[in-house]
Amino acid sequence: PAVYSLDGLLVFGLLLVCTCAYVRKVPRLKAWLLSEKRGVWGVFYKAAVIGTRLHAPVAVACVLMAVYVLVVK
Repeated sequence: PAVYSLDGLLVFGLLLVCTCAYVRKVPRLKAWLLSEKRGVWGVFYKAAVIGTRLHAPVAVACVLMAVYVLVVK
């Protein structure tokens, strides 16, 4: 049920971007998961690119979302 709410989608998106950016730093996983740039697997590649190029705003968004989930919600 949490996936259907806006904050659940934001948490899922942030976790996807952070995970793919981490996977991009590991050489074996990068070759295995992020080799395709199109199609379904291309979503993971694009999330990894977003996570590595915009690492500061993504980190700030993760901290703000954590505060929101732990304190506000």
